[in-house]
Amino acid sequence: METGQHRLVASHQGVSQGAGADLPVEGRLPSFDGATTWLNSRPLTPESLRGSVVLVQFWTYTCINWLRTLPYVRAWADRYRDLGVVVIGVHTPEFAFEKQLDNVRRAARDMQVDYPIAVDSYHAVWRAFANNYWRALYFVDAQGRIRHHRFGEGDYERSEMSIRQLLADAGRDALPQGLGEVHAIGPEVAADWADLASPENYLGSDRTSNFEETATHLRLNHWALSGDWTAAPDSIHLNQPGGGISYRFHARDLHVVMGPAAGQTSVRFRVRIDGQAPGPAHGVDVDAEGRGTVSEQRMYQLIRHPKPIVDRQFEIEFLDSGLEAFVFTFG
Repeated sequence: METGQHRLVASHQGVSQGAGADLPVEGRLPSFDGATTWLNSRPLTPESLRGSVVLVQFWTYTCINWLRTLPYVRAWADRYRDLGVVVIGVHTPEFAFEKQLDNVRRAARDMQVDYPIAVDSYHAVWRAFANNYWRALYFVDAQGRIRHHRFGEGDYERSEMSIRQLLADAGRDALPQGLGEVHAIGPEVAADWADLASPENYLGSDRTSNFEETATHLRLNHWALSGDWTAAPDSIHLNQPGGGISYRFHARDLHVVMGPAAGQTSVRFRVRIDGQAPGPAHGVDVDAEGRGTVSEQRMYQLIRHPKPIVDRQFEIEFLDSGLEAFVFTFG
């Protein structure tokens, strides 16, 4: 298993100024009334948050783009909590299983998301913000005004400097020096953008692309099935043991969002790369022999390939039936 550490360091001089000094007013903090419940907190309102600097991040727990930002948001929540920063994670599901509260609770625990979570099962808070993105981050000043936003990954230095500027504007002068250190492990590690040539691909019939009838001579970013499968609009369902998925990809990391179907507790699988056990290229959810078990509905990291990164043929065989697969993502 390969891990990674990323460190953000800035000069102490002028850290609370510069990029955050001219933040415009983009609107008012909307209500969270549409949340179906809250985790890690009592329900919060714009009125109860007045006086605090607030970060609102929209997320869904299987999203790789959100997951790679999590170590930064988690670090900011810890570093600035005592200075009056409140981080709120609005969990707005993409897939039906992400509406299940037990799944959200488990994911929050496993991913160490201990700040307040507004469970937005029906996208009501999403609509109140007129939001269109997973991994959307909104920065709110102590007067309840949205002053900055960031969609997607990256730009972390500007984001932290914006937090510091809003704290300074609110009279919090005793800020820690410099920018914080961020440690990312497993799938939280930033993508290897220079070697990433495979985009995400949904497997359900409504959104998939590049499906082939056979795995023989797959072209890059094309995929194929073997065995007895049923396609649904948002997923594919394995009906009999021994079915598999083949995918030709070019990336350091390969992930699949998948889980046991209703009534199934676990599904064993075996992974191969170019016909061989992955060895040192195995992800955190696979051993060196390529063996793993799907026991929860979540994102599984199956491959983290050391350099050199070249086109590879990925194969996964499921030894049990009752498996649902939703999307391939890469990093």
